[in-house]
Amino acid sequence: MVIKFVNLETVCGITSKIPDNEFPEFAFAGKSNVGKSSLINGLMNRKSYARTSAEPGKTQTINYYLINKSFYFVDLPGYGYAKVSEDTKKKWGKMVENYLNNSKQLRQIFLLIDIRHEPSANDKMMYDWICYQGLKPIIIATKADKIKKSQLEKQLNMIRENLNMPEDGIIMPYSALSKFGRDEIYELLEKELASAQE
Repeated sequence: MVIKFVNLETVCGITSKIPDNEFPEFAFAGKSNVGKSSLINGLMNRKSYARTSAEPGKTQTINYYLINKSFYFVDLPGYGYAKVSEDTKKKWGKMVENYLNNSKQLRQIFLLIDIRHEPSANDKMMYDWICYQGLKPIIIATKADKIKKSQLEKQLNMIRENLNMPEDGIIMPYSALSKFGRDEIYELLEKELASAQE
């Protein structure tokens, strides 16, 4: 996959209406500090196009990036950041719920989890909730460069078991530094786009 065109087309706040897009959407969810913006930038082949913040929990919008004028990356607000008020957390939750329930073009949702740690209670809740919506989330295990290659399978299996993933559930390691795993994610996106055109 070659990314030739990227544009931050729509930014939805808490009161915004979800846009009725004509192209397929791929959504990204995860904890505030899991490396979501770094993954999206890596996939877009841009250094800092997706909004990154030195302070986790700052992304309070749903950001729609139009890619190659043919599909969208949808960056959902990060969850689980302790310094954010309960009221704000609830509003974020409603935004994400509104998106998952009302997007007509959502093809796949990627749930990002730090490969170094067991999935948090929030991670498990998000995974179960996405499944409850009738979707099959793909797990991206971020920060793969922070562990030894010999530990990779063990950590992936640990995440799989903790989330109680089905046997056919997909989990993919990724490193924002080396771009390890990016080609595999591209392949998956290309398959989804091909099936969307059938």
